[in-house]
Amino acid sequence: MSGFSADWLSLREPVDHRSRNLDLQAQVLNYLEKIKTVYPGSVHITDLGSGTGSNLRALAPHINSVQYWTLVDYDLTLLNVARSTLLAWADREINMPTVGSSVNLLDTIKPISILKENKTIVVKFKCVDLFNDYQAILNEPADLITAAAFFDLIAQPWLTQFCAHLSKPLYTVLTYDGVEKWSPAQVIDAEILKAFHEHQRTDKGFGSALGPAATQCLENLLRAQQFTTVCAPSPWILDQHDQALIEQLAIGSAKAVREIGSVPQTSVNQWEQSRIQADQCEIGHIDFFSYKTT
Repeated sequence: MSGFSADWLSLREPVDHRSRNLDLQAQVLNYLEKIKTVYPGSVHITDLGSGTGSNLRALAPHINSVQYWTLVDYDLTLLNVARSTLLAWADREINMPTVGSSVNLLDTIKPISILKENKTIVVKFKCVDLFNDYQAILNEPADLITAAAFFDLIAQPWLTQFCAHLSKPLYTVLTYDGVEKWSPAQVIDAEILKAFHEHQRTDKGFGSALGPAATQCLENLLRAQQFTTVCAPSPWILDQHDQALIEQLAIGSAKAVREIGSVPQTSVNQWEQSRIQADQCEIGHIDFFSYKTT
């Protein structure tokens, strides 16, 4: 998968957290409470493409159970950053056994047990190439599979196989849906966005990526597997308080459009310079939850 820097993930984290759809998140939390009622004890969550652990930091404070998280990423550097960032984020580190699944060769980073807002959270880290080894991850014990800003990078053949093997509830947030609105609007915005979408569909490590079509494809595949599915919007709404992120979005989008080559360089450069100073920007995302009723 194409890499993302820890700096970029840190920059987007506050906006990611405030953009999550709280109604859908409440449904997921309610589901976990029901699990806790039926099977008293801890909750086990596996986070795919976890990066530096942002998804855990967003969700864990709202879960009223002892939590066992497995953070899965192919980038060992990001997993090490995740460990140090989580230790800094926690109220304190505690001593607690890391039960829940067996330790194996994929566990290359020492697990941690932390306390945050009176929530006990045990975290394991697995450096895994999900393109080849997703089945091993899905076969491990988990009450919920999560991901953030992940499935728009995935190719349809891989996603088809993933969904065929998925038996656990899936909660994925902030999947790009292709909607972008920059302010003030410019005539060239549509041409830039078309080229950017073309770049979104290039290979990100799993084959030709689904890009904005990811959530619809995921929903169709899981409904065919008899999952109940729920979608909800989670757009980034950016203004002058998010200037650093707006600037990096403009730079990154322009770079992607240049790589496609369908828009004249002069036009891309002019668009980039104006968008770096944009007043407002909306980037569309979708949150998604799927589960099987018993």
